[in-house]
Amino acid sequence: MTESTIQRLDTVLLGLIGAVLAVTVGVYFYSTDYFSLTYAREDGLVEYATALFLLVASAILVINAAALRGRGTRLVVICTAFYALLFFFAAGEEISWGQRIFGWETGETFQEINKQQETNLHNLIVPTPWGDFHLAKTLFGPILTTILLLYLVFLPLLYPRVAWIKRLSDRFAVPVPGRRHAVLALAASLVIAAIDVSRKWEVYELVFSLLATSIFLLPQNRDKTT
Repeated sequence: MTESTIQRLDTVLLGLIGAVLAVTVGVYFYSTDYFSLTYAREDGLVEYATALFLLVASAILVINAAALRGRGTRLVVICTAFYALLFFFAAGEEISWGQRIFGWETGETFQEINKQQETNLHNLIVPTPWGDFHLAKTLFGPILTTILLLYLVFLPLLYPRVAWIKRLSDRFAVPVPGRRHAVLALAASLVIAAIDVSRKWEVYELVFSLLATSIFLLPQNRDKTT
């Protein structure tokens, strides 16, 4: 893609994030029931859009990995391909690997250990001597949210100022968000914190998938990762 095309696509993605946040606030004030039962419902527009953009983000990383083969180190290529695999996995998990789309039955094992009796890992309940360990409430909940906020908000500020962070980010081909991404991440966090409605986190996931697509398309350290 040409530079101007990439810039236009990035502008569209940022505009979509702003639109999602505006619509989210509007729907919330219109009706909290409509928010939960229609706007952000299971198998609804928000959930499928999240899966779509996670998949698009994965595809961009695959393209970046292919482009780096000729000029990047082996480690950079492997890391970029690994990130692509993670986002492909996230896209599949978001829609339980198409279970409800294609209508297959949940296996006996997942019926026993999955909170929603679906074919995915993020809703697993792992029994331990200290009680059941809910992945959605721990690893895929506050822990992942904290990591993402550090990545989206603090890394863009620290990357150009702290030499060792810059070296590590470039060495492992971490696409560094720009300040525009940090601002939008903060705006999304404030919106989600301000509204009190079930399934609001589905919107947060959609915003992240759009941010990730924009970051991978046009990161701050583009010369090192694309």
